[in-house]
Amino acid sequence: QVQLVESGGGLVQAGGSLRLSCAASGRTFSNYVMAWFRQAPGKEREFVTCIGWSGSSTYYADSVKGRFTVSRDNAKNTLYLQMNSLKPEDTAVYYCAARRTWDLTTDNYDYWGQGTQVTVSS
Repeated sequence: QVQLVESGGGLVQAGGSLRLSCAASGRTFSNYVMAWFRQAPGKEREFVTCIGWSGSSTYYADSVKGRFTVSRDNAKNTLYLQMNSLKPEDTAVYYCAARRTWDLTTDNYDYWGQGTQVTVSS
């Protein structure tokens, strides 16, 4: 089992920045591909970004490309999401997720955190 706990959410004005963290425990963090998803009220869950085991491979949804940066610190068992130039449409609950495989064709992840709220005011 992998336990994931997100933090760092909050209220920010449009154009501002936030940095989310996801602390992992339970298994070897570096064995897992990590991802961020988000879900806005009344909408389906949406893929945001993923990062490979060492951090050398990343992939972003078009909606966040150039504004968000995913990273990981395997020594600290922590995943990060730096969000810049935030827009009201980025408002959502943000979740981190983990699985062992790199596969951009599916959003099926094995482990999920409880989520952290990000609200961007206009």
